[in-house]
Amino acid sequence: MFNVQFNKARVRSSAAKTDAASIAKRPCFLCKENRPPNQPSKNWKGRYEILRNPFPIFPKHLTIPSYEHTPQQIKGRFTDMQALAAELPEFTVFFNGARCGASAPDHMHFQAGSRHFMPIEQQWQESIGEHLAVEGEARLHIMANDPRKTLVMIADKADDAVRLFEKVLLALDESMVNVLCYYENKQWFTFIFPRTKHRPECYFTASDEQMIISPASVDLGGVFITVREEDYERLDATRLEVILKEVCWQEQEIKLFNHRLRNCYT
Repeated sequence: MFNVQFNKARVRSSAAKTDAASIAKRPCFLCKENRPPNQPSKNWKGRYEILRNPFPIFPKHLTIPSYEHTPQQIKGRFTDMQALAAELPEFTVFFNGARCGASAPDHMHFQAGSRHFMPIEQQWQESIGEHLAVEGEARLHIMANDPRKTLVMIADKADDAVRLFEKVLLALDESMVNVLCYYENKQWFTFIFPRTKHRPECYFTASDEQMIISPASVDLGGVFITVREEDYERLDATRLEVILKEVCWQEQEIKLFNHRLRNCYT
């Protein structure tokens, strides 16, 4: 099941220009010196700041930028993601890859939103499929019979999850991946969405079929964000499935991933 949200304020993200030239021309809105002077923040372990997102999707929506202005890369930072999820159990922490949803690909940041808001959190067990890999007390599955080929990692130990996650990263392009993570009953649940492209063809068409849809973690988690009312009215199940199949991995990519992942264990 997917929900659709009309959220006009999110046009800044959905329509963001993330090419190198556009990034170079604008000040980084996640750097402290470019943010509103009265925006409250909370230090997290001297590495990140926790901020309220000014254009929320969730009832509670946080942005968690690194203090350092460094590229949006999750490699070496999954430990931080798990720690944030454990310390913020009422939130799901998420990461948008530099080429699939991050509106600030030049500044490393996570986000976090209210738990139980995204349908995938309640529904993933209905689609849990093939077991792909194991690392200690962390195991990797794939969601079957779903237009978005989603990798699901369940872990009892944080260190095992990190080792498995790093092997997964070796088998895909980390700039083209969205990740969700939450902590519940002393386990970490992580959803990895490998991508084939950032935006669907309907985003670019000049015809009446244009839709300003730019899927990222929240959309793939089951809440599609629309920034125009006409898109909200038109986004039905058929269009949504076409978009998901266009931007997410399908069977061919999963087969190649399996081959690469097996090589990580030999």
